[in-house]
Amino acid sequence: MTDRLFTILIWSVAIILAILSLWILGELIWQGYPHLSWSFLTTEPSNAGRDGGIASIIAATLLILAITLLTTISIGIGTAVWLTEYSQHTSRVAHTIRLSLDILAGVPSIVFGLFGYAFFSIYLGLGFSILSGGLTLTCMILPIFTRTCESGLSQVNTDWRQGAAALGITRFSALSHILLPAIAPAITAALLLGIGRATAETAALIFTSGYVDRMPESIMDSGRTLAVHIYDLSMNVTGGDKAAYATALVLIVMMIIINTAAILISDRWKNKRIITNP
Repeated sequence: MTDRLFTILIWSVAIILAILSLWILGELIWQGYPHLSWSFLTTEPSNAGRDGGIASIIAATLLILAITLLTTISIGIGTAVWLTEYSQHTSRVAHTIRLSLDILAGVPSIVFGLFGYAFFSIYLGLGFSILSGGLTLTCMILPIFTRTCESGLSQVNTDWRQGAAALGITRFSALSHILLPAIAPAITAALLLGIGRATAETAALIFTSGYVDRMPESIMDSGRTLAVHIYDLSMNVTGGDKAAYATALVLIVMMIIINTAAILISDRWKNKRIITNP
């Protein structure tokens, strides 16, 4: 009886979540699809976003996301490798870094926005720019990404490291051909969490990348992301609801495409490079 009740509970929760997800997606399609068109995707906003399209918004979003992912992957994986493979488990420095990452993972996004504005925009002189927004988002998602990758590396069997050392494989080769491919699912999970938080962020980007909705010419230009555009249309623009729904639908589709691509690339990398027994 207990097992049946537990099974019913699990299935009920899963069904409720599926219904809520379909409800939200259906609402976005119902309200946003009639406003979608090729011109909506290829033209710039006009009349405060009520008319025109979101071409410049998509470009700014992709640029900010690219900067965020490039810096996060390089710094995050490097830090995780150092914490797992090169530092002593009893090291005070490593313990301090882990504690700092855990604390930063729970900091509200508005705090990161104020930090990004004070450090990147003012102190480093980047101003309201795509680069400033991307680096701020890196600070936001780096703690979760690093800790997830570190957890994945910690779960890799020690025999793999000992076997690589016994065969005379260098530590770098062992990392690039054995350990990192083995934690491809963990890296993918960390990326998906980071991408989800980065693309949905508004508070931190308002203080760093700005509100400008024109087409960016470089990463030093100000740019408005899809999430910020949705917020502005919904809260500050009268009659902007239709464009907001259509923009939200585009954001959901973009998230699905990026997440699917990340999973496919991760699986291909793991299957291609990992060393397995025949």
